[in-house]
Amino acid sequence: MEEIAAIQKETDLKMQKTLESLKKDFSRIRTGRATPALLDGVNVDYYGSPAPISQVANISIPDARMIFVQPWEKSMLQAIEKAILSSDLGLNPQNDGNMVRLPIPPLSEERRKDLYKNCRKIAEESKVAMRNIRRDSNERLKKAEKEKVITQDDEKKGLEEIQKITDKNIKQVDEILAVKEKEIMEI
Repeated sequence: MEEIAAIQKETDLKMQKTLESLKKDFSRIRTGRATPALLDGVNVDYYGSPAPISQVANISIPDARMIFVQPWEKSMLQAIEKAILSSDLGLNPQNDGNMVRLPIPPLSEERRKDLYKNCRKIAEESKVAMRNIRRDSNERLKKAEKEKVITQDDEKKGLEEIQKITDKNIKQVDEILAVKEKEIMEI
């Protein structure tokens, strides 16, 4: 029974990591609202090596449609501006000599639909990853039964439990997707 519990725990843990990854991916998708997470994937050339913007500047959100990026060193202004322009965020930085302002334009209907499709694709990839985790766990249970480590009844109960864990986590993916879709479609 300890074997089954270990497999179930490991399965749930891997699926939780997949959920965390999904949340992180979704936080990078630009909606009509300003959030510091938009700049998480943007790296700045900091004296020859790439560094996240958050490590070279202070990021603040004064209102729902604006991000302020204030570098700790004024010499970083151009590098930050260049990094934001070269990213695929579609934002136009405004450099005033002290900080970079990033106005967040409202999303067009076409852009909303593209983001919506992209979110669905990312969520589906998470579900596929969870199904792969389930498959691997099921194979481990079947192997344990063949090696007579567990009984057939224990294997059956274990498979049912793995399925419950999978269903629970896939339901969470759908809930996270629904929240993100609502956020995207909000005007």
